[in-house]
Amino acid sequence: MKVSVWDTYVQRHDDKVMHFDIIVASDLMDEKIVFGFGQEYLKAKQIQSAGITTKECRFCHIEQATDQMITQIEQQGYYILEMENCN
Repeated sequence: MKVSVWDTYVQRHDDKVMHFDIIVASDLMDEKIVFGFGQEYLKAKQIQSAGITTKECRFCHIEQATDQMITQIEQQGYYILEMENCN
């Protein structure tokens, strides 16, 4: 399965910047849906944010999905790859 990777940076309330990728099926290019997935992830992490826009989140590239990514995308529509300051 090919997936689209959306590189995302969000300012946290403690002034740290979260860096994570929102990974979705490659045929999903609707920014509003992708940004909604990002908001859902932030809400689950109990991180307050002013929101996700093209300033914070941009399409980066397409790659081959891992089995873990495929399973998560099939279950909830997206996969989050945590990179920096996500905990």
